[in-house]
Amino acid sequence: MPTPATATTTTPALASSLFCRCPPFAVPPLPPAVASSPPAVILAARAPVAQRRVSCQIAVSTDLSSSSSAVEEEEQQAAAKIGKRVRVKVPLKVCHVQKAPELDLNGLEGVIKQYVGVWKGKRISANLPFKVEFQIDVEGQPRPVKFFAHLKEDEFEYLRSSD
Repeated sequence: MPTPATATTTTPALASSLFCRCPPFAVPPLPPAVASSPPAVILAARAPVAQRRVSCQIAVSTDLSSSSSAVEEEEQQAAAKIGKRVRVKVPLKVCHVQKAPELDLNGLEGVIKQYVGVWKGKRISANLPFKVEFQIDVEGQPRPVKFFAHLKEDEFEYLRSSD
């Protein structure tokens, strides 16, 4: 048993090895289940800490199919369409309006609020890229009910502005 006088003379490596379960650079004993496993598993379990590394890599790829100028041009064209009044010209039913279930949009007029074909400067494959806001009068409601629907460009026609 070390005395206080001998405890101060111990080297730091010896002091740190006293707190370890196994001495440094020694292979820990394997449990019986691992001892009967194939040698590849044993080698992996006994590999020194310096050889066990986790490599994290990020693959960054650029979309060469759409150049930045084409995306910017599409964004500018879509920005010109935002705020325009449109009328739905095909029979479409929406079920997500709770106050008017199975509402037919054919003939309704609305305003384009957003174009979602370009997101954060990149072209995305949006099936219904135009977000259109509609307002309908519902019995028992003091104000018109607002709702949104996503439409394709061939499902509506642009109305002339009366400015």
